[in-house]
Amino acid sequence: MKNQDFSQTNLFVLRILCLRNTCDEIACMKVRRLWKGMVINMFISLEGVWQARLNDAAAGEMKLPGTLDESKLGHRDYGKNAWHPDQEIGNAGEGFRQDTPIATRFTRKYTYEGEARLTRKLSLSLPEGKRIFLEAERARVLRLLIDGEEIPVWKPASISTPYIFEVTGLQSGEHEVTFLSDNSYPGLPHDDIVYSSAATDETQTNWNGILGYLRLRTEEQVFLSSVSVYPVEGKLRVKVRISSAEPWRGCLVLESEALTHSAAVQVEIQGGGREQEIRIEDLSLAQGVRLWDEEEGNLYEMRAALMQACGRERAETEKTVDEKRVTFGIRSFGDNGHGRLALNGRVIFLRSEANCGEFPETGYPPMETERWMEILKQYREYGVNCVRFHSHCPPEAAFEAADRLGMLMQPELSHWNPQSAFESEESFLYYRTELEAVIGMLANHPSFVMLTFGNELHAGETGRRRMDELLELAHALDDTRLFANGSNAFYGWQGCDPNSDFYTSTGCRDAAIRGTFAGMGGYINRQYPNAKTNYDESMRIIRKEFEKPVFSFEVGQFEVLPDFAELSLFHGISDPANLRIIQEKVKAMKLENVWERYVEATGQLSRIGYREEVEAALRTKELSGISLLGLQDFPGQGTALVGMMNSHLEPKPYDFARPEHFRKFFRESLPLLLLDRYTYEAGESLRADILVANFGKTDIVGELRFRLQEEEDMRRNAAGKNVVKEGLLGEIHCPKGGHTQAGALEITFDFVERPTHFALTIQAGEIENTYPVWVYPPVKPVCPESVYETEVFDEKTREVLGQGGKVYLTPKSDPEHLPHSIQAQFTTDFWS
Repeated sequence: MKNQDFSQTNLFVLRILCLRNTCDEIACMKVRRLWKGMVINMFISLEGVWQARLNDAAAGEMKLPGTLDESKLGHRDYGKNAWHPDQEIGNAGEGFRQDTPIATRFTRKYTYEGEARLTRKLSLSLPEGKRIFLEAERARVLRLLIDGEEIPVWKPASISTPYIFEVTGLQSGEHEVTFLSDNSYPGLPHDDIVYSSAATDETQTNWNGILGYLRLRTEEQVFLSSVSVYPVEGKLRVKVRISSAEPWRGCLVLESEALTHSAAVQVEIQGGGREQEIRIEDLSLAQGVRLWDEEEGNLYEMRAALMQACGRERAETEKTVDEKRVTFGIRSFGDNGHGRLALNGRVIFLRSEANCGEFPETGYPPMETERWMEILKQYREYGVNCVRFHSHCPPEAAFEAADRLGMLMQPELSHWNPQSAFESEESFLYYRTELEAVIGMLANHPSFVMLTFGNELHAGETGRRRMDELLELAHALDDTRLFANGSNAFYGWQGCDPNSDFYTSTGCRDAAIRGTFAGMGGYINRQYPNAKTNYDESMRIIRKEFEKPVFSFEVGQFEVLPDFAELSLFHGISDPANLRIIQEKVKAMKLENVWERYVEATGQLSRIGYREEVEAALRTKELSGISLLGLQDFPGQGTALVGMMNSHLEPKPYDFARPEHFRKFFRESLPLLLLDRYTYEAGESLRADILVANFGKTDIVGELRFRLQEEEDMRRNAAGKNVVKEGLLGEIHCPKGGHTQAGALEITFDFVERPTHFALTIQAGEIENTYPVWVYPPVKPVCPESVYETEVFDEKTREVLGQGGKVYLTPKSDPEHLPHSIQAQFTTDFWS
C-alpha cells in the first residue's frame, strides 16, 4: 500500500464568484435546505489490548489508550533525572546512590525512556472511495507502520497536538498495525522537553504511550480539513482549509445563528493539491449575539458545507460534498489601549493559577471534558479566572470545558530551557512546528486567550532573534490572541520584550512585582506588616520601556507541612515515598499528636501570605493581574507542598484550605483598607484610606460602611450582636474596570482596657473585606532587679551566670552579633 502524493507545489487556483453576504433572502433559504443531506464522518475505534515490546526486549500487553506505567511495563525509578538543567537536587549529580528512596518527588512505580513497539493485528471493514486517516490524539514521538511499511504523518505533528496519518488506499481485511512510540524524543530537543511540565518526572512524568482517541476517520475525496472562526472587531473572520485528492469546482457555504445571514463563496480548484486555505472576512453578526465572558460560556455553532454549485437556480438539487460543524465564542481580548488587559472592552484583573501537570494517579492530564469541568470548577471555587499551563498545553478537552465555563486559559509550549532556548536548529524547528499546531488546534476556543513560548527561557543573540521570528509567525497565524516570548523570560533581568504582547515576570530588573522570593527575599519578609504596600513604583519604572499589559508570575510558593491523610489516595502509577520519609521523621520526633496543629498553623500562615500578595497586586494601579504558584501541591523539585489543595486537586481537610476563605480576597472586586500597620496601643488612632478595586462586570454603588468587632465574637458567629463600633462612611459609586478612592476611616482606641484582637470589616455596596487589628494597653515592661539585661555576652554576663544569677540577653539582630543564627521571617519557607 502506498500513500497518494498530494504535493504542496500543486497549488489550488481559487476564483471567488459569489462574495460573502451577497445571497438574497430566497437564495439563503434554499441554501439552508441543503443541511438535510448532511455528510457524516465515520470513525473506527482502534482501542484495545496491544502487544508492547521495549528496546531492551522487555515485553507485555498494553491497553491503548494508555501508558506503559499503567500497564506496569518498565523498570525501577532511581530518580536519576535532575529536575532542572542548572541545579542539582536529591539524587541528581554527584553522590547518587541507586538504593536511596527518592526524597525530592513522587516515585514512578514503572519508568522507561526509549522506543516502545506497540503492535496489534486488526481486521478492518473499510468503505470504498473514501480517504482514510488514522488519528492518535496525544503521544510522544510517534511513527506508524502498516504491514511493515512506514506511513508518513499527514501534517507536521507535536507532542501537544494529535498525530494524523493518511492511510487512503488501505483495503478491508486483516492488517498488522504498529506504532513506534518514543519518549526519548529522537530529532527533538530532548532536554528542553523533559525539563518542561509536559514531560518532567517531577509532575506529569515522561510517560510513553498514546492517550485520548485512537481511531480511523473517513473523509470524502474533497473535504474540509479545518474550519476556524475568529471574532474581529465586532465581526467574524473564517478560515477554511480544503483538502482535495482530485480536481474540483464548487461552493463553500457558511451558516450560523450568530450571523445576520449565510455566506457563500464559489470555489474552483484546478489540479489536485494537499491543502488550500480560504479566508472569508467581515461577516456581520446578528443582533443580540451573546458575548463569551468570564463565567459566561456563551457558544455558537458554525456549519460549513462544500457543495457542487452555488447558483440560485441549482441550489435545491445540488449535492453536499462535505460538511463540518464547529463551536466558537464571540469575544475580544487584549490591550485596552492603556496597558491593561481587557475582555470585551472591560478591564479585568487576571487571577491566574499555574497548573504544572500534576496528576499523580495517571501521570498525565485527563483527556475527558467532564473531568476538566470538575477541575476548572474547583479552581473557580478558589476565585481563579485564568489557568496558566506551565510549560505544557493540556488536551483539547480542557479548552472545551473552559469554553463552557467561561474560564480564561494560557497554555505554553513544552519548553523549559533557562540557558540556550531556540539556539539549536533542532529546537527552533520543533517549537515552530508545535506553535503552529497548537494555534491551529485551539483556533475555535474562546477560552484560549494567551500563549508563551515556555517557562523561564534564556537565550543568546540567536535565540532572541528566533523568539522574534516565532512572535511574528504567531501574530500572522492568529491576531486575536496575545503572545509573549516566555513566562518570566530571563528571570526579568533582560527587561521587557518590546515585541511581546504582554509581560509576565517576578519583576523587571530590580523593580519587583511580587512580595516573596527565594532566599526569603521580598518585602513581606523584610518590612513591618501592613496593608498598604503596592507596586506602583515598580510599574512606573516598567512603563518607561513597556506600555503593554503586565502581570506577575508564580506568586506565593509558601510551604505548608504535609498532610499525611493524602497517603491513602495513592492507587495509581505514583509512590509517595517522599511523603513517607517525612512521616517517619515525624514519628521519630514523637510529633504525631501535635502534627495536625502544625499543618494547620503553616497553612494559616501560608494563606495570610497569599492574601498579602493578592491585595498588594490589587492595590497597584497599572498591574493587570497576578498568577499564583500555587493552589495545588507540587510533588517534585524537593517536595513543594505549597497548596490549599493536595496533589490530587482536593482541598486539604483543614479550615485554612476551605475555598470560601481564599475566595474572600481572591476575587474580581474588593474594598481595600490601606493600613500602615495592624497593631496599636490603647489611646492611639487608626487612620486609613479606603480604595475599592472593581474589576467586575458592573459598577459598585451603595453605602460605604465599617464594623469593628472582637474576633472572639466573630468566631462564635456573633456578627452584629457585640459590635464595638460601626458606622456609615458615605455613598459610593465605583465604576467597573479600575480603582476608586472611596473614603477614609478613623477609629480611636481610647475604649480598650485589655489586649484585644479585633475584626475590622469594610463594606462597599454588597462586597466586604475584613482585617485583623490588635490593640494593647500601653504597658512598658520593667526588667526586675534580680535579672541582668544585656545586649552582649560580656564578662559581667559570665560572672552573673557563674554565681547562679539570671541573664536576659537581647543581642542586636544582625550577622555581626548573631553570626550563626537563622534569620527570622514572616512567611513559611519558600517553595520546597
